[in-house]
Amino acid sequence: MPGYGILGPDDGTGLLAWGLATDRLDRSRNYWLATVWPDHRPHVTPVWGVWRDGSLWFSCSRRSRKARNLASNPAAVATTDDAANPVIIEGYAAPVEDRAAIAAFADWADTKYQTKYGVAFYGDPANACFRIEVVSAFGLSGDDFTGSPTRWVFQGRDRDR
Repeated sequence: MPGYGILGPDDGTGLLAWGLATDRLDRSRNYWLATVWPDHRPHVTPVWGVWRDGSLWFSCSRRSRKARNLASNPAAVATTDDAANPVIIEGYAAPVEDRAAIAAFADWADTKYQTKYGVAFYGDPANACFRIEVVSAFGLSGDDFTGSPTRWVFQGRDRDR
């Protein structure tokens, strides 16, 4: 963040722990999801989701703009709903086709959102489930804007798919 007076990793309060980031990802009620139109325009929309197993899981209609965007370009960015204390993940969204994985997601989502949609809804052929494999993430604490910005990069994951 050049020009914003950001301190080095050993100055100020220092870098955030990944555990703090995953806690924020887990607690976020909603997420903002960014995908890319086929003509390269950005598209942002709110989604319900579940942070689990190091990935953000979400679902949508197969006919939705986000699903059609992801079918042509799996690159995605998602952020937590707290703009003052955000965690932003970058990665690639892969469709989840395995019925057992969809059932697990349905249980997680029904628990989190106190719903009873179940696997019949999320596994309906008209709907799609996705899992974002995180390549990098960024977070900060709003009360320590210059001392807390932290970027995580996950080794072994292809940044240039």
